[in-house]
Amino acid sequence: MIGKKVLETEPVPIAEVKRTLEELAEEHELSYEQNLTLDHVIKFTKLDVEDSYKLIEELEEVVKKKYAVRITYMLPKDMADLRLLFAKERIPIKNEDLEQILKIVDKYRPEE
Repeated sequence: MIGKKVLETEPVPIAEVKRTLEELAEEHELSYEQNLTLDHVIKFTKLDVEDSYKLIEELEEVVKKKYAVRITYMLPKDMADLRLLFAKERIPIKNEDLEQILKIVDKYRPEE
């Protein structure tokens, strides 16, 4: 792609992606990739935009924003699920921090 470069990257919650694509779909016809992404986020979005940002804000007290966004997307239910999110990362995370993350996530977890 000639003449295009990334100026800035910012992780956003999946609920924000859903809202953005739905707004875009009202105005324009979505591309194939955008339609696939919209289908995915409709299936897997568990929180609304406001709750997602509140959860990210609370999680940022414990972990960096990029990890907070991942946690918001996955909403891990136990320590094993949470450890999977950090399996490839080289940052050490204490068990106390993992427990605190799970407590914060439990406050926002939707009832099934």
